Amino acid sequence: MVQRESILKRTSPPQSLTIAVIGDIHDAWDADDEDTLKHLGVDLVLFVGDFGNEAVEVVRQVANLNLPKAAVLGNHDAWYSATDWGRKKCPYDRSREDRVQQQLDLLGPTHVGYSKLDFPEFGVSVVGARPFSWGGSDWKTPEFYLTRYGISDFAASTDRIVASAQQTTTNSLIFLGHCGPFGLGDRPEDICGRDWQPLGGDHGDPDFAAAIAKVRQLGKQIPLVAFGHMHHQLRHTKTHLRQALVTDASGTVYVNAACVPRIIRQISHCRRNFTLVSLVAGVVQQVTLVWVDQDFVISTQAILYQQATPLQR
Repeated sequence: MVQRESILKRTSPPQSLTIAVIGDIHDAWDADDEDTLKHLGVDLVLFVGDFGNEAVEVVRQVANLNLPKAAVLGNHDAWYSATDWGRKKCPYDRSREDRVQQQLDLLGPTHVGYSKLDFPEFGVSVVGARPFSWGGSDWKTPEFYLTRYGISDFAASTDRIVASAQQTTTNSLIFLGHCGPFGLGDRPEDICGRDWQPLGGDHGDPDFAAAIAKVRQLGKQIPLVAFGHMHHQLRHTKTHLRQALVTDASGTVYVNAACVPRIIRQISHCRRNFTLVSLVAGVVQQVTLVWVDQDFVISTQAILYQQATPLQR
């Protein structure tokens, strides 16, 4: 009996899970990031994309990170491949190199765009939304999605995301996207709000929102939806920042981790940010944006969310 209890204890998912969501990197990643994550006691790392403009070497470093991880690629990760404008500006010979595919190959199953990755040791599965998203309600870069994925519209994209969610081995799903889902607000300062002219409008992904709604109908739990793309610093004002977190009536926590630049270097010190999510028994307990210095000390932190403690009777 003692032996069986020991086995159950060893193989059952932990009650507490610490997740680091890494916002848009834009080339701001180095060897100290892995050491910092380990000093923070992180269990799982989620990358929301935009590693750089098809920055293969940055993706290579991330792929070599020795921690459980999942990632989805962003619009900058196909910057020279997805649009006519980008192809004209491309600094390398696209007939000889496919840097989009190089990034996908480096990440392998870690890349969950239109896919999923199960973490049974943590009792969760990560489901990826549409990769390389530019956000918004227009179906952008149609040739790119048709060629790469055989996807021609939002409806087909939604079906692809839902199909991945149906294949997960756990009932607790974390959704990971580059841009967040449609429906979280249309003010410029909202979590996916349009902060350029003309100001206002919901710039979230409709297929992402539709997939979340359909997956809920399957009976899956969705404690967390993590993404980036829409930077915290607003384009139209410097008096305040973008809203970084919202919750919905189902208790799902939506986190925008795009605090850019994520590494600030000065003569005497260096700071880097991570969005830390504490998940206890499948429920988000706290979300904190932390800045960590070169000595692995949290220099500043902002609690974005804290689960209310039930009243004791």
